[in-house]
Amino acid sequence: MRMARPLLYLVVESSGRGTAEGLQAGLYLLHLQRPTTGRRTAVRHIAAGMKGAYYNEIEPYAAQWLRNLIAAGHIAPGDVDERDIRLVQPDDLRGYRQCHFFAGIGGWSYALRLAEWGDDESVWTGSCPCQPFSAAGKGQADEDERHLWPAFFTLIEKRHPATVFGEQVASAVGLAWLDHVCADLEGVGYATAASIVPACGVGAPHIRPRMWWIADAYTNGD
Repeated sequence: MRMARPLLYLVVESSGRGTAEGLQAGLYLLHLQRPTTGRRTAVRHIAAGMKGAYYNEIEPYAAQWLRNLIAAGHIAPGDVDERDIRLVQPDDLRGYRQCHFFAGIGGWSYALRLAEWGDDESVWTGSCPCQPFSAAGKGQADEDERHLWPAFFTLIEKRHPATVFGEQVASAVGLAWLDHVCADLEGVGYATAASIVPACGVGAPHIRPRMWWIADAYTNGD
């Protein structure tokens, strides 16, 4: 078994548009544990033969915002795909080291850079839609058509990135969402961990508890 990779916890204040449309504002880096030996400078360029980052965002306004941020150099360079994640095929992601699903305005890419992860590292992120599991929703859970973890997991299973970070509303824990996520990932060779951290814990003026999770592969895929 290889050495566990760094563990990253993030809290993001949302503008209320929902996690399906991404991480919207105020990003806080809570904790970073990275080895002090063998550490290299974070890479801000993409090696020959690689495509850069892949961003999947279905909402046109947020997708254009991503393109603007890429052009300005604020997040990892790459391509923005506006298709529904259920239409994305594993081979579409070949050559991408960094993939962000439900990408919003690129909060995860920005966070990874703050944490000194290189743009060329094998890492995926995804903040699946919260509406099926939110206390403010109808509580339909996995019967809701917006339950998109199965689509996200299919891509993870086929491409097998080294590390996956994700986020969800804390109430999803009581609806077995995290159980399903961990069982799926552990069944295909990942170690998983999760923590619930409120926005007030990092200085925001409201509670807003969120669940943050990480999956670390025992063996590398891409």
